[in-house]
Amino acid sequence: MPRWIPKSFLFALLLLVVAEGVTRVFFTQSMSGRFEYGFHPTAGFQEEKDGTVKLVRAGGRRFHPQSFQRERPADLVRIMVAGDSVPRGPGLEGSYAWQAAEVLRQRGVKAEGLNLAVAGYGAHRAQVVLRQALKYRPSLMVLHVNDSNEYEDEREFKRAESFKGWHPGNWLMKSLIIRRLHELKTEKVYWACLPPEVRAGQAVNDADAEVAASLNAEKRKAWAERVRQYTISSVALARAQGIPILLVTKANLIREPGQPARVGDDGLDALAESLAGPGVYHLSLKALLTGRDLDPLFSDSAHLRKEGHAIIATAIADLVQKKSLAPNP
Repeated sequence: MPRWIPKSFLFALLLLVVAEGVTRVFFTQSMSGRFEYGFHPTAGFQEEKDGTVKLVRAGGRRFHPQSFQRERPADLVRIMVAGDSVPRGPGLEGSYAWQAAEVLRQRGVKAEGLNLAVAGYGAHRAQVVLRQALKYRPSLMVLHVNDSNEYEDEREFKRAESFKGWHPGNWLMKSLIIRRLHELKTEKVYWACLPPEVRAGQAVNDADAEVAASLNAEKRKAWAERVRQYTISSVALARAQGIPILLVTKANLIREPGQPARVGDDGLDALAESLAGPGVYHLSLKALLTGRDLDPLFSDSAHLRKEGHAIIATAIADLVQKKSLAPNP
């Protein structure tokens, strides 16, 4: 052994190799798609040999834990919801995906509601989830249309793409362990432990960068166009497979001095209405919630309490029955 190679270095290298091996052998499922940040097509969809599909928190995709049969029974109404933190809800049973199925069951319809929404997802990543969900033949695919997370989608896409190539500068990042350590830095997990002068030399704070981007008119225009394009293509995907799709457009709570609270839609109602047609439905949360006492329904300017989700759930259940999406008894 060359004298210039310290034993401590070799020991550290051995530990790294062992840790890498253990991770790849025993944690394959949880690490699948871990560094694709929501753009991996099947992360979080765990298909079992008995035909069960489990929605799990894996690959950086934090689904509410749920399970269902891959092959949908002919007498079952399956509602699947893709979107961001709004449809994700205050909890699984408080979300409108779950509550819509519960309303249908109370009406004598065999139904299940699956919540595939993930906080921070924009139009691109919601479509990645939707593509996989369509393979399970939902009776109704619900896409919650929002325009609040395009910064996150753009950032995470660049993050996922940054280490895919085989440039020598990326070789170390092929190690799951080293990649995770780098990710900890990116996520600032140990940020508070670093000296102030080190923190000051790092990249601009992510929240500051998001605010700066949101104030850029050209950037907002580009984000709006991206939402439009991905919504159009998501509808086309469902139509191509003959699966009914419901576009639920956002409602944000607006408060102005001296005025009663009201809800807005950031122009997304017009987008959804332009796409509505055979097999494509639109539910405007602005229209649904306007005229109601809003304070008990919203937990903040964007997110709804369980009571708000209940109103949406009833509207979805009504649509399922009105459009004969439920099988006849």
